[in-house]
Amino acid sequence: MGMKDQEGALVVKLARRGVDAETRDLDIDTFDVPDSFRQKSGAFVTLKTFPGEELRGCIGYIEPIFPLAETVLRAAQAACHDPRFPSLRSEELDQVTVEVSVLMQPEELKVDDRRSLVNEIVVGRDGLIVERGLYRGLLLPQVPLEWNWDANTFLGQTCIKAGMTSDMWLDKRTKIFSFRAEIFHEESPYGQILRGRSQ
Repeated sequence: MGMKDQEGALVVKLARRGVDAETRDLDIDTFDVPDSFRQKSGAFVTLKTFPGEELRGCIGYIEPIFPLAETVLRAAQAACHDPRFPSLRSEELDQVTVEVSVLMQPEELKVDDRRSLVNEIVVGRDGLIVERGLYRGLLLPQVPLEWNWDANTFLGQTCIKAGMTSDMWLDKRTKIFSFRAEIFHEESPYGQILRGRSQ
């Protein structure tokens, strides 16, 4: 994918506009975007408290259903209403930072011995998706870094996110996908935009 820093900054500014408009019940101003933003892409928008860096909302799209710009706006608006938290209020806007993860195409990890899956995952580079029947869970590449997880724990926690027990990744009927993401985030609310650790 290879997003440039300027594109990363723009994608975060776009998400910030979506968050601000949603909490203030305003329409989003027109926004010129490069052609690359018109290509379909999955993306997640994460909101964190500042300076505590506690999760305040995280919603996104795994599949490339919409053009990137639309995906980011939809995810930003939805992240304001993450069902795990109260809806974001306008008075919180200067107390949260915005982070955008632009997803690359997931690839299924196939191994003969399920225990060897831990050798296929690079913590800090890979995000994970687990699927089994109606159960599905995703954790972004930056999550295990934030919690200091190893690959084994990362697999288990992704299963828990999907509503399964932590050892279900060992079952061959559970599909495991890895993906990479380009991550950009505000250093502080409305502040400088930096590239994240996962590439």
